[in-house]
Formats: sequence, C-alpha cells, structure tokens
Amino acid sequence: MKKWLIALSMICSLGMAGISNAEDVAATPATPAATVAAPETAAVAPAPVAAPVVAAPAAAPAPVADKGDTTWMLVATALVIMMTIPGLALFYGGLVRSKNMLSVLTQIFTIFCIISILWVVYGYSMAFTPGNEYIGGLSKAFLKGVDVNAMAETFSKGVYIPEMVFMVFQLTFAAITVALIVGGLAERVKFSAMMIFGVLWFTFAYLPMAHMVWFWGGPSAFSDPSGFLFGKGALDFAGGTVVHINAGMAALMGAIVLGKRIGYGKEAMAPHSLVMTMIGASLLWVGWFGFNAGSNLEATGTAVLAMVNTVVATAAAALSWMAMEWLIKGKPSLLGVTSGAVAGLVAVTPAAGFAGPMGAIVLGAVTGAVCLWSVTGLKHMLGYDDSLDVFGVHGVGGIIGALGTAIVANPALGGSGVFDYAAGKVAEYSTSTQLVSQLWAVGTAVIWSGVVSFILFKLIDMFMGLRVSEEEEREGLDTTTHGERAYNM
Repeated sequence: MKKWLIALSMICSLGMAGISNAEDVAATPATPAATVAAPETAAVAPAPVAAPVVAAPAAAPAPVADKGDTTWMLVATALVIMMTIPGLALFYGGLVRSKNMLSVLTQIFTIFCIISILWVVYGYSMAFTPGNEYIGGLSKAFLKGVDVNAMAETFSKGVYIPEMVFMVFQLTFAAITVALIVGGLAERVKFSAMMIFGVLWFTFAYLPMAHMVWFWGGPSAFSDPSGFLFGKGALDFAGGTVVHINAGMAALMGAIVLGKRIGYGKEAMAPHSLVMTMIGASLLWVGWFGFNAGSNLEATGTAVLAMVNTVVATAAAALSWMAMEWLIKGKPSLLGVTSGAVAGLVAVTPAAGFAGPMGAIVLGAVTGAVCLWSVTGLKHMLGYDDSLDVFGVHGVGGIIGALGTAIVANPALGGSGVFDYAAGKVAEYSTSTQLVSQLWAVGTAVIWSGVVSFILFKLIDMFMGLRVSEEEEREGLDTTTHGERAYNM
C-alpha cells in the first residue's frame, strides 16, 4: 500500500510540473526563430551565453515651434498687412488730387489681393527654395509640404517657427513692394496695365531679388548654397534692396516711359488731403515695427533693437527733412515731416538689426536731408514726373540705408557686427569689405529692377497701352475707370 501511495504521489508531482511549464511557455512572447528541443542525453549542455543587446540609435526629436516667437511673428505679419491696407493706400491717396483718390485705393487693394494668391501658388517657392544663385525652384509650388507641421529655423540654431508663418510674413513684403510702385505712375496709368505689370514685375524682378538677398540654408546648414548676394555677404535686415531700391527703380522707369501728367509744372497738383496722408504715414510707422522687428524672426533682444532703431531713425529723418525745408521755404510743413518720416523708415530698414541707436539716428538725419534734395533738386534736374516721389524717397533712401549699413553695423561704432556661424561668434569686422558687399547689392538691385521694369513697361505699352486718354486723365480716374467717387458731397 505504501508503494502505491508513493507512486501516486510521484505521478501528481509530474502532472503539476507539466502544467507549470505549459503556463511559462504560454506567457513567453513568440520569437521569429522556432526553438527545437534537443534529444535527451546523459550530459546537460551548458546554456548559451546571450549576445549583448545593442540599442538602435535614437531618432532626432522633431523640431518644435517656439510659441513665443510664433506669437510675435503672427503679430508682426498683421502689422505689415496694416502697412499696405490701409496705411500705404491712405498715404498715397491723400497725396493725389481728389479725382484720383479712389483709383489709388483700388490699385493698392487689388495688388495686395493678386500678390497674395501668386505668392502661395509659386512666389514663395521661387524665392525660398534651392534652385540656383538667382532664383529658386517650384518644389513648394501651391505650398506643397508647407503645412502646420512644417518648421522653419530662425537665425538661432535649433530655434523654430512654423514655416507657414514665415511664408505668410514674407507674403506681406512681396505685396507692399509691388504696391509701392503705384505712387510713381499715379493719376495717369491704366488700371489693367498696372495690374498686368504688377504680376510680371513680381515674377521677374521681386522674386529673383528676394532669392538673391535672403535665401540661405539657415544656422544648421549655413554652408549650403545660398542666393547670389547673400553669398557676397550683403546685409539687408528687412528689405532695403529687395523692397525699396527694387520698387523705387521700377517707379522711376514707369514715370519715364509713361511721361509727365497733363499740366505737370504748369497747374497746381497739391495733395488733396494731408489729413489722410498723416494718418497713412502714422499707420506705416506703426506697421513698420512688424516689418523691421519681425524680420528678426524671434522675440529677442535683436527684435527690440530693431524696434528702437525704427523709432529713432524715423524721428531723426522727419526732423531733418522738416528743418531743411523750414530753412529753405521759411515754414515747416506737415507734408515735409511725414515725408521725412517715411524716408527714415526706408533708410533704417536694411540696418535695423545691425545698427546701434546712435548710428540709426545719424543714418536717419542724413537720409532726411538727402531725400528732400532728391525730390526737389534731383527730380527737377532729371525732369521726370514721379507722381508721389517713390524713387526720391524709397529708391534714394534705400540706397543710403543699404550703403550706410556697412558703417553703422561696425561694432566700433555701436553696431552688432556680423555673426559667423562657423566660428559661433561675431566675426572680425571690416567696414571697407562690408561696403563692397553692400555695393554689390545696391548695384544689382538698381540694374536688375531698372532693366526688367523698363522692358516690361515698354512691352505693355506696345501691346495694350499704359496710359489713359487725355480726356480720362483730365476728368479723373475715379469716375472714368471705376465709375465711383471717393467723395460724394
């Protein structure tokens, strides 16, 4: 009996061990290689030594947008939109005669709409993607790949904002640049001709200049191919060459091809509403904080510096223009102080993030006096009719600002110098070397925009005519072109 009990006990033990082993196998995850049991042998083979587990390299974390910088760029973008509509529209509208007020407003508003569409269709891609030194490609046409997850690096390595906010910020620059040209042709250009010119000039003049000056690989790829003028070392913080010299030359070519207004130099053509002009100038000044400080792409000390420079350079230029006019004519004028302010805004644009405040004041003061001469003495000497002095203020002011940047950016004069991304520090500064780089940028902008603009104006004049008829010009473009009046009193 005892033997049977021992045998039964052994059977039960073996059964429990089998159940336990079955549970262990069921709890172990399957592996790709099947395990085959070796035949039973008297000797037990030593257990194999497990190979060390090598962890796969961790993937680089996806870039994350800085919320503070993104918020600032949204605000800056809205400010630049305000510069164009209504800022520039009211500034220009007040300067023309009342019979042409509405035509100027319509041209600027429509241009803003057209360029907004063209920018997202192909403009952004051609300006800010690799191609060659002079123009980008179409890899981001129709905003391909530019969605809410796409990131753009700022001027600091590893700091990102959404690429879409950078794209729309740059859209506002393109729109106001084309709109600036309206002032040189005001009161006599056909609406249809102005719109066709805007489309063609945006494509063949603005986009190449934007690419040449501003395209580069960014802080993490600073050695990648860049735009032609960026590679030359040209400094343009917010658009002295891309925006102001570019538009100023186009306005000058348009004024020459179009010819003078009927009665120019013989009839009074005083601004019809300096109140509107002052409101427009004020909106431009406030909006310009987005234009200049926003071009830093980050809410940092450099953005603050750009804002301070935008205040003091503008104030200095306004006072300089008014003081010179007061000495010459015996009276200070609202037109003079507002025109001087715009000239100061133009001049400080390329230098905004590079100059110290004292350098910005000097730059503004010089620009105010020189631009006053350019819209009176130079304009009279050359005999062109640039209706609202786009070349005299934006062209000449842009040239002074671009060249002056080489001086005021010098750290010895309170400037910030130029950051060397390879060395990770501010580079040794040479004013003469930088001046050569700035001359390359100014010369390229003058020649490129001048030639492209002249050819386009000539072609449009040949195929559809640039100018309204004498009867329409005398009656005013508000009623003859648009069938409306700015004022019904």
